[in-house]
Amino acid sequence: MPRLAGKAALVTGGTSGLGAETVRRFAAEGAAVAFAGRDAGRGAAVERETGAGFLAADVRSDADTARTVAAAVERLGGLDVLVCNAGTGLVLPLAETAPDELNRILDVNVTGCLRYARACFPHLEERRGSMIHIASDAGIRAVHEIAAYSVTKAGVIAVSELFGAEGAPYGIRSNAVCPGDIVPGVQATPAGHEEHAEDPVGWVLPPSGRFGTGEDVAGLVTWLVSDESAHMTGATLRIDGGTGAAMRVLTRR
Repeated sequence: MPRLAGKAALVTGGTSGLGAETVRRFAAEGAAVAFAGRDAGRGAAVERETGAGFLAADVRSDADTARTVAAAVERLGGLDVLVCNAGTGLVLPLAETAPDELNRILDVNVTGCLRYARACFPHLEERRGSMIHIASDAGIRAVHEIAAYSVTKAGVIAVSELFGAEGAPYGIRSNAVCPGDIVPGVQATPAGHEEHAEDPVGWVLPPSGRFGTGEDVAGLVTWLVSDESAHMTGATLRIDGGTGAAMRVLTRR
């Protein structure tokens, strides 16, 4: 049987990137899926492709969060899985980051996770469900060119670990996934990464010899929400091809 057969899942930021790959993988693994996002056009495309239900919502809105969770629970008949994937970033060092910009990113990346986790908590308790929070390797070891993003992803890890501790007595699991550099599609070699050559952060090939893909991350997320990982909670898992296994030094411009 598909490993997620009978499970109901809600994915935030599910209209593109890692979120869309997670929606695809969950649907292929037998889950009933609803996903939220702001882009109606992309949402409709993923909905047509996967059969999952699109819910238009802004992760920064308390009202949208409540409406989305209620609609997902009604549509799916309950909730077993929440994947908090919606996120945003900023390419600036911390000394050049305005407080308003930091607050904007915090609201999406950290408070957005908190909004959805709180709203889903009682529903996950009913089904002894699971939360996944998509963080980043930059939340474990900060990257100064994307300083605000690093700060907020460290916050996502803390939120995830705390929900792991608080949820355990209620049968709720919570784990954080920290991807390294991800390229779109299945071509994950340096040649397939040429479209990112202008990236001001700079991309360094992992020790594994290739960059990661959305499929890699979606596979890990699928395992974490399956019954195979029933004793896994409060964990923070890098998926970076070994990049974080040893210190690396990049020259500052």
